[in-house]
Formats: sequence, C-alpha cells, structure tokens
Amino acid sequence: MLLDVASYGGLFLSALLAATILPMQSEAVLVGLILAGQHPVVWLLAVASFGNVLGSVVNWVLGRFIERFAGRSWFPASPAALARARRGYAKWGRWSLLLSWMPIIGDPITVVAGMLREPLCRFLLLVSLAKTGRYLVLAWLTQQAM
Repeated sequence: MLLDVASYGGLFLSALLAATILPMQSEAVLVGLILAGQHPVVWLLAVASFGNVLGSVVNWVLGRFIERFAGRSWFPASPAALARARRGYAKWGRWSLLLSWMPIIGDPITVVAGMLREPLCRFLLLVSLAKTGRYLVLAWLTQQAM
C-alpha cells in the first residue's frame, strides 16, 4: 500500500511539476513505473495525465494574473517578448495548445493562453488531448520495447 502511494504520488508530483516552469521530467518516472510492471498502465496514464494537465492549469492561472507585474525589475519577460508571445498566439490561436506537451515551448504556450484569456473549458480540452496523447504514445512505445 505504501509503495502504491509513493509510486502514484511521485508520478503525480513529477507530472505536475513538469508542466510548470520548473525543469522536471515526468516521462522517465512513467516509463520506469511501466517497466516495473507493478501497476496497471491505465492508472499510471490517468495519474500522469491528471498531474500534467493540472500543472498546465497552474500556468494558465499565472498567465491570467502575471501582466499586472510587467515592468518590474524581476519580471521574467520583456515587453518585446510579451508582444512576440501575443502575436504568436494570435497567429496560431488555441490550436497551439496542442503543442503544450512539447519541451521548452509547451509551458510558455499555456501561460500565454491564460494571459490572452483563453476560456478554461477549451484550454482544458486541448491541453488534455495533447498531454494525454503524449503519455499514451510513450506508454505504447514502452510496452512495445518490453
């Protein structure tokens, strides 16, 4: 029982943190747990997906409120960078959220979606498809390699 809590909790936490601006890798944790063969893959996928989507919601919320701090010395983006992000999101729109699973660009896309007031329902649908799809492919590849 304790192993289950640690395994699922660790997977959830790594997936949640990996979806924020923190540099984490949830894929390695998921693959390791699949290879260990002690947990149903469907539950591992559900936990990883839920954690990763929830982490993206954190980014969306940050985006909703972050601009009020623009102009302060510690603010992480210049006005030019914010303008580029707005232009990119305006060009590709909500469909860019399907790239939210990608390293480096995925997290900023979810922050910008919050900044530009993407409706949460649509945000959740697209981000859930992207992130769950990535984990499904990863699980399938892992099982093929076993």
